[in-house]
Order: sequence, then C-alpha cells, then structure tokens
Amino acid sequence: MPSTRTLVLAGITAAVSTAALTLSAQADTSAPDERAATPAPYERVAARCAYPSEVLDLTNWKLTLPTGEDEDPTEITQPELATFSAEPWFQAGSACDAVRFRAAVNGVTTGGSSYPRAELREMTDDGEEEAAWSTTEGTHTLVVTEAFTALPADRPWLVGAQVHGGDDDVTVFRLEGSSLYITDGDDRHHHLVTDDYELGTDFEARFVAEDGEIDVYYNGKLQTTISHDGDTNYFKAGAYTQANCDNADPCTDKNYGEVRISGLEVTHS
Repeated sequence: MPSTRTLVLAGITAAVSTAALTLSAQADTSAPDERAATPAPYERVAARCAYPSEVLDLTNWKLTLPTGEDEDPTEITQPELATFSAEPWFQAGSACDAVRFRAAVNGVTTGGSSYPRAELREMTDDGEEEAAWSTTEGTHTLVVTEAFTALPADRPWLVGAQVHGGDDDVTVFRLEGSSLYITDGDDRHHHLVTDDYELGTDFEARFVAEDGEIDVYYNGKLQTTISHDGDTNYFKAGAYTQANCDNADPCTDKNYGEVRISGLEVTHS
C-alpha cells in the first residue's frame, strides 16, 4: 500500500451560538428631502450552525475522516456524530445550508484503500449497526444533492457518492477534471454524464436499487443501469479523494478534494 502521512485533526468545533447584528439609526438632523432617501434601520441575523447534523439528518450514518493513525482513520458514530464537527474536514457551512467534506492527499486511509476520505457510511438502528441490504429484495434509494468544490492537483479525481458492496464499490459518481462519470465496478469510465462540469455546480445524484439492478440518475434523468446481485450493500456520501502522496504533489493538507452536500436522503421499502 502507498505510504501515507497522518493529519492532525484541526479544531473540533464546539457549539456556536446564533449571532444577531442590529444596525441602529443615528440622530438625523438632515433636511426633510435628504431624510426621505435614508434607508430605515434594520436587523440582520447571521445563520450559524455548530454541527453538520443541524444541516443533514445523520441519524443512520457514521463518519470516516482522513485523520488518525496509519490504516486506522478516525471514525465518529452516533450519538457522538450528532454533536461533532472537525474543521476543515467536516463542518457546516456559514449559511447552514450545506456540509463540507474535505480529504487531503496526505490523509490517513483505511486498511482497504490507498486513498483518503471524509465520508459517511450508511448505518441502521439509529447508527448502532452497519447497513447491509440486498439488491434483489425491496427497493433501496439514495438521493444526494451535492457539488464538487475542489480537486487535488496533479491527479484531479474525486468520488462524491457511491453504492458499496462488501469489500468494493459497485457504482459511484466520479469526477476527473471536468468529466463526470458513473462507474460500474472497476470500469471507472462506464458512463460519461458530462465533460463540462464546473466546480461548485450543485446536482442531484440518485441511486435506486431493486430487482438485481441499480438505476443511476443525474438531475432526475436516468443515465445508466448497473446489474448487481448482492446482499451486503450500503450507501456512502462525501469526499473520497482518488489521489495520495505517491501520485499527487504537493503532499500537504493544502492539496485536497472537497464536496459540498446540501441534501441527503435514504429510503428502504
């Protein structure tokens, strides 16, 4: 496995209270005509969220971060995840409308991968158990509203959402430069969604698994159908950077992949 370097977890965030800014009127001694053009005083409230769980429902998820010990990255489960934030890897946006996931190329990796991640893994029973469902029983759906916001230098590859089965991914949304792909197993270029993706563009990714197949949608339009028969499947969402210090330079925490997620919903029926 390629060598990795451990990142120091920066800033476990404590609660941040909502701040209100009131602009008061100053004494007005101007002429009547001048006063008519003066805007009235107003009050502006800045939205602040202490934790990503205030933006996304994280009840049935656990988090893996690109920090910790070699091949033993930091994992946060419920109930701790409900009051957890880690700048800059996992934090709510200032407007409380999205969550940032960031993984640098020198981040810690899991034992089964050579690439770092700041990523959610599907769970059940209020986060107590790892999810594992069958593509041949029931219907299983993940809907993610997200945007790729940064790509690592030298190797600008990043995964933003996936269906995982057992020890390997089944299908993912994968950005390489400006080309957005849907994969099928080891075929990373199975289906080209667009070759003109612009960083920061929000889109809806949807996986629907049933009857031994996975339908994959982009902004509500069916893109491809993946054949897959398995009973150890689960969803993942976040920033899974497809670069490390062996293939990307600089090897620092300033070289990273980043995803912004503003909507996250899983249903099973």
